[in-house]
Amino acid sequence: MSALRKAATCFAAATLVALSMAAPPASAAATFNVKDYGATGNGSSNDTAAINSAITAANNAGGGIVEFPAGTYKSANSIHMKSNVTLQLDAGSTIMGASNNTYDAPESNPNDNYQDYGHSHFHNAMIWGDRLTNIGFVGSGTIDGGGHLITGNPNSGQADKIISLTRCDGLTLSGITLRRGGHFAALTNACNNITSDHLRIDTASDRDGWNVISAQNVTVTNADIAGNDDALVFKSDWALGQTYGNGHVRVSDSHLSAGCCNALMFGSETCGNFTDYQFDRITITGANKSGLGMVSMDGSVITDIHYRDITMSNVRSAIMEKIGTRRRCGNSPGIGRIENITYDNVTSTGQSSSNFTATLWGESGTTNRIRNVTFNNVDLTVPGGGACMGTGVPSNNSTDYNPNSIGTRPSYGWYIHNAHDVKFTDSSVQFNSNDCRPAVIANTGSNVAFDHFTAERGSNSPSDMVFQTITGYCVANSQNTTGGALRVSATGSTQSCGGTPSTFLEAEDATITQGVVESNHAGFSGTGFVNGDNVVGSGVEWNANQTTAGSYKLTIRYSNGTTANRPMALTVNGTAVGELPFAPTANWDTWANAEVTVPLNAGANSVKLVSTTANGGPNLDYLDAQPAGPAPVDYQAENATISQGVVESNHLGFTGTGFVNYDNVTGGYVEFSVTAAQAGNAALTLRYANGTTADRPMDIAVNGTVVSAARSFPPTANWDTWATSTLTVPLNAGTNTIRATATTANGGPNLDRITIG
Repeated sequence: MSALRKAATCFAAATLVALSMAAPPASAAATFNVKDYGATGNGSSNDTAAINSAITAANNAGGGIVEFPAGTYKSANSIHMKSNVTLQLDAGSTIMGASNNTYDAPESNPNDNYQDYGHSHFHNAMIWGDRLTNIGFVGSGTIDGGGHLITGNPNSGQADKIISLTRCDGLTLSGITLRRGGHFAALTNACNNITSDHLRIDTASDRDGWNVISAQNVTVTNADIAGNDDALVFKSDWALGQTYGNGHVRVSDSHLSAGCCNALMFGSETCGNFTDYQFDRITITGANKSGLGMVSMDGSVITDIHYRDITMSNVRSAIMEKIGTRRRCGNSPGIGRIENITYDNVTSTGQSSSNFTATLWGESGTTNRIRNVTFNNVDLTVPGGGACMGTGVPSNNSTDYNPNSIGTRPSYGWYIHNAHDVKFTDSSVQFNSNDCRPAVIANTGSNVAFDHFTAERGSNSPSDMVFQTITGYCVANSQNTTGGALRVSATGSTQSCGGTPSTFLEAEDATITQGVVESNHAGFSGTGFVNGDNVVGSGVEWNANQTTAGSYKLTIRYSNGTTANRPMALTVNGTAVGELPFAPTANWDTWANAEVTVPLNAGANSVKLVSTTANGGPNLDYLDAQPAGPAPVDYQAENATISQGVVESNHLGFTGTGFVNYDNVTGGYVEFSVTAAQAGNAALTLRYANGTTADRPMDIAVNGTVVSAARSFPPTANWDTWATSTLTVPLNAGTNTIRATATTANGGPNLDRITIG
């Protein structure tokens, strides 16, 4: 039997066990009404003794349901859970925490120093239990700390969590609401066979939602968790003096948000290993740290983790994986690993403040790198707005797990460090505000590949994709958001994919005539730029090697801080091409591109620029040579076939003679007829405006087949602000139809045009 089938079989068997243990059949479970044991439910009397009496009676009877009819049950002392007992909170019932309380004192723990105080003590809670089996919290009522639970380290008699369970087997946590939980609404440590459905947690004013620590065989469905600290987090600590197994976990159809911190998180406590987790159809609507966070700080191996159909908004770091060296466990741990992780159909939009670049950060040495991570249909929209900066490795505090433990990343979209076997397919990254940094930097590793990847280019960005000491990088079938080829800068790296790659050559590495290499102006690529002498004849000569002969677009990046042109003559393989003017830029720190299309041979090619005036040439940064494809073709929406929409021109910034305003109905569409010279994939860019506060998704169909279902068209600043959405589509030779159909009753966005190529 394969390892995958074996794991699935074990999980299925364990799930059956969990379901059989979750609660006795209704006909067999006796009911113990807390009011029959003296509870008042009046909100002022302390009902804890009556609740504990009902729990004891149910336990003594071999198990049963402790029922809370409608009412408010003040609990000024700790409730003690017992095996084979389910608390059933009926509609309108609330167990309420109290001030001036006398909750149980925290138990002593010789392992206190290996994790925070709140993780180390369990009895100082509203409800706690240890070494229990077959317990539950069900119904539609609420357990509310009342604002009286402590978010920090509690004093004697104070509680810092609502539910605290250790070493339990068979837990159901469904239907109820947990509010104002102090440090934790729910803390479960070494509890296995957990089932949760329609659990609601609101600790947005306190701290953590649910910490699932050292757990196996967990199923969570339809959860709605709003935390201030972490919302839903999986950990493995040393609070119980050993490591336990972690894995076989399923979380689906849930909503998470985190005020200050992480929405869906692994760690930071990571003493034991984690394996076999699946997260499906999760919506995250806020996280001031990570939306999807994963850290191995204490030696654990995190493997076989899968995210599918995840939608995020207002997260500062959409995705972060980090290996650290804190090693805060009692078993003298080494350094951990993160491997075999997949992300499918993940989007992140809507963050308007500063961001932490999505990051994969491994430790040095091949054993402790991040490896085998794949991204399919992962589309990130980040705030952007970053200034030009050097592309060196940022600082890192290896004992800190937060996204800001790594300094400002020199790329705006993805930063990949000490990782190998990383692949992106049909994915993209773009920004809300112009960013001078490259979209992607991969530093130290191997086998890093991008296939059908789209990246937005900043107006002053020196390059799009930067590979530094990467053995086997690949950028294939990829483009920027306007359809142009991505500019690749590779230093100390080797390429491992076929096709005709671009040739990216730094000026400081070229043959220089009457000029010097300098680095005293900001924004350059590589290690510097060439400042030519102020004479006729100063210049540079590059050797541009190509695998195939053909027509190539040359991009020369330069700055000219004077007020006059600094022309240079261009020759290719000894043949004069013409004079390039190199017009003034705003200053010497502002860089611009000069472009020209020329023929290049297979093999070596001489590309030479020589100044033609006594002022010399501009400062030269690099030469980029890319295969010259056909020019992009625009198709205006007002000229297309329109169903349930009108052509208007009452908002600024459109191209052509107008735009299409979709009717506010499902099914309205705009259909374009486009022509392709040959069959194959092409970049399709839709230019749109959405002045509302809600997404206006559309199905994109090519020749009758939907190629992107319910594609997101998120809000723009207003109806006068236009944005683009780019995807790769298959076209036939000859005539093709492209239809954009609204999928909600709000209709589609205003559609200006599409661009092919």
